[in-house]
Parts: sequence; structure tokens; C-alpha cells
Amino acid sequence: MTLDRLDTQILNLLQEDASLPIRVLADKVQSSPATCQRRIAQLRESGVLLREVAIVDRLRVGRPLTVFVSVELDKQNDALLRNFEKKMAAESDVMACYEVSGEFDFLLIVNSSSMERYHAFTREVFSSNNNVRNFKSTFAMNCSKFETRVPLAWPAA
Repeated sequence: MTLDRLDTQILNLLQEDASLPIRVLADKVQSSPATCQRRIAQLRESGVLLREVAIVDRLRVGRPLTVFVSVELDKQNDALLRNFEKKMAAESDVMACYEVSGEFDFLLIVNSSSMERYHAFTREVFSSNNNVRNFKSTFAMNCSKFETRVPLAWPAA
């Protein structure tokens, strides 16, 4: 799907506040509510707009521990890589799973309620029966920026 100026404006506004009433959104992009609803539906159908979510403050809900985990698999082939990705997708503590180049195969972002819970997670998920050879944990000390927004710009004519 090729994005035009209206699509880009709608996506930028939704990324800032997905709870905007359709009339307010339409006013901001200088379009009709019906057109905006139609465009949003097209963006969903095409897979550009994946979902609209609330962002929760992890500290206020008792999940203060964020860990970046580098994972090296014991063996790699397409089926084993996909199997690991599928397992990570099912883990509620895993916030993101990236296949990466370099020394490790995957980089995970894990959010946990405590060090004890994270330790239990590593025992459950990184045991040898899950094809994990090695993993390295890097603990976040502070978060000075966290963004989910993908900046979109419409090229000037």
C-alpha cells in the first residue's frame, strides 16, 4: 500500500493518541469523518495499522525490571528459528523478540516484576530443551526515552 499525505497525517495522529474521536481526527487532517473511517479501515486491512493500544507505566503496575537478553541457539535452521520465535511470542514477559546478526541469534526485551521472577523465567525458557546454548542478560538501570511511534513524513512536493 502506498501512503499518501492523508494516510500519513492520520497515522501520525493515531500514534500520538489512538483514542481521538473520529470527528476530532477529521478536523485535524481537514477531511470528513467518513473519509477518515474509510482510510483507517484500509490501513488496518493492508496491515499498515497493526493495532491500537494503551501504553501502561510499567513501574506503576509493579513490573520495574527490564532486561535486554541476547540469546544464542545451539542449532540454527529455519524450523528451529521459527520455533524459538513462536515460543517467545507466547511468553507474556517477552515484550519484543528480534532476530539479530552477530554473536547472538536473538535479542529479547523482557519485562518482569522482580529478579526472582526473571530468574524463574530464564530457567523455564532458556533450558537446554529449548535449544538455547547461551544467553546474556543486560539490566536496564534507567529509561530516559521510550517510544512506540514510527515517525512518518510526507515528502514535500
